[in-house]
Amino acid sequence: MGAGVPAAQSNRPVVPGPVFASYFHLAGEPAGPYQYGRDSNPTWTILEDALSALESGGDGGVETVVFASGMAAASAVLLSQVRSGDVVVLPSDCYYNVRGLHERLRGYGVETRFAPTAGDGQLDVLDGARLLWIESPSNPGLDVCDIRRLAEAAHAAGALVAVDNTLATPLGQRPLELGADFSVSSDTKALTGHGDVLLGHVSSRDPGLAESIRAWRKTVGAIPGPMEAWLAYRSLATLHLRLDRQAANALALVAALVARDDASGVRHPGWADDPAYPVASRQMRRHGCVVGFTLPDQGHAERFLDGLRLVKQATSFGGVRSSAERRGRWGGDAVAPGFIRFSVGVEDPEDLIADVTQALERAAHDS
Repeated sequence: MGAGVPAAQSNRPVVPGPVFASYFHLAGEPAGPYQYGRDSNPTWTILEDALSALESGGDGGVETVVFASGMAAASAVLLSQVRSGDVVVLPSDCYYNVRGLHERLRGYGVETRFAPTAGDGQLDVLDGARLLWIESPSNPGLDVCDIRRLAEAAHAAGALVAVDNTLATPLGQRPLELGADFSVSSDTKALTGHGDVLLGHVSSRDPGLAESIRAWRKTVGAIPGPMEAWLAYRSLATLHLRLDRQAANALALVAALVARDDASGVRHPGWADDPAYPVASRQMRRHGCVVGFTLPDQGHAERFLDGLRLVKQATSFGGVRSSAERRGRWGGDAVAPGFIRFSVGVEDPEDLIADVTQALERAAHDS
């Protein structure tokens, strides 16, 4: 049976619809799973059960809490698990909005330390840490670290371990199997994959940790709407198909890029010549849809993006439609002015490569 698929019932919908309710009928003393809409909702339940199955590989023992966005999920872990005087270790190259939480943490009296993802750089700053935050592959640089090695070292140092698994999704990588205490994801990206949902989740094998995250959600009210939860649940049916097609298209794009002189620093963890490939091939089942590369300068990159016809300019990734952006426009990442983050979709690969090639040719010709 697929993850989260309910048992068949005659004359009932094959896919349960969303439940819209801010409160539930509750006679007598409070009892049962559904009492108030900020606490729980049947549509959250079917999605959380499905995500738990994916995070565990179907083995059970995982609890999941869904949130209104990926940043709500990340904030729930980073702000609920530490206190004044604690130490948090963050990747220096992780998603810039997560990195930006260090100012909030420091305002609460928490020490923050940074080290790069590549080469397991965070190993060197674990002493005395309460929480290690890992992002692998990193966004946007696509570096990979040895999650199991870092988790073992962090636990030996007395730290909890959280892994941002957004780029890989649970079908590509299972952080809890690799020793993490939390698997965190922005489900806005590849997991839902259609560009129509903001959502996030946190999963854990520890019931106490899961309950602390659930209590945080209730307290701060970072809850998803039932329609968003239902759209995410509906999207899971095609997750494996989308990821497989995107991975194949990503490698086709890599092959086209490395054959050119104007694209340098091509990165994708599933490419055998990528520096991240040796570690990625051991701990990842699928390598994601994001390809990074650098064009000669900002103007060249902008001409390339303007020349694309099939591919749209957007700042997210993981969607069924390919998108790309000059990542340096946001100013939050240590990337070259001509660095392109390319999210590969499910289009016909020949059409996709043709569009990229003509845009590159036009950008080079107009320089």
